[in-house]
Amino acid sequence: MTDGQDSSAPALPGARRLAAGAGAGAVATLAMSAVMLTTVLTGASPMPKPVPAALVAHTLGPLPEPALMALAALTHLAYGAIAGAILAGLLRRVTLGKALGYGAGLWALMGLAWLPYVGWGAFGTAITVKIAAATLLLHLIYGAILGLLLDRKPATERAPATQ
Repeated sequence: MTDGQDSSAPALPGARRLAAGAGAGAVATLAMSAVMLTTVLTGASPMPKPVPAALVAHTLGPLPEPALMALAALTHLAYGAIAGAILAGLLRRVTLGKALGYGAGLWALMGLAWLPYVGWGAFGTAITVKIAAATLLLHLIYGAILGLLLDRKPATERAPATQ
């Protein structure tokens, strides 16, 4: 390598924490997306379409349905992974409670920025107030799974393994 660094050196603890956060964020996004898609496809959701699909369609214009859904899935997964990495990078210790609060914060961001951007109004109220509750539930699912995956005690607090 030309920068003088040993490529066999272990990753920095911060880099491992960011990677763990990104992985947990991706898993949490997959879980919330599964619930969102199931409710939209069965008609149980108050949303006319999944929020990521609405964002991609509004931003890029008309696309063939397979391309729209693929881009929506990829951007949502990337957004969730980046959000997980940010949480893991910001907090020395992630707990379930903190992650639930973080999920609620992401919901507020979506409700105040992204939903008005697509024309649904704040928290989707231009369509129906039920969107606010539905999207909050989805973001709490994200936060719960993120918290469960990242809420690990440091090695110094773990009990020694028994044989």
